Amino acid sequence: MLFTIEQRPLTDAAGRPVSSAAAAVSFHAIEAESAADAIRGFASEHRGEIIGEIRKFPGFHAVATMRRADGVDTLQAAPSSQQFAPTLSS
Repeated sequence: MLFTIEQRPLTDAAGRPVSSAAAAVSFHAIEAESAADAIRGFASEHRGEIIGEIRKFPGFHAVATMRRADGVDTLQAAPSSQQFAPTLSS
């Protein structure tokens, strides 16, 4: 299953909170069996460590906090569409 990971920075490498203007949210696609596996795979690919538990929600959604050398991020996994929506021609 294809998942979209939303990565939102919380702190910088010094542990200071990242200002909302500087906190660029990024989105990444990853294939996994579950939302929790998508978060674990993403953290592994980005040399991160999951802090605490991966919180799972209905509908293949999950949220976790990841620590990396350059700061701490919140990760949110949600299912991605694998198909384009058809367009109607007039």
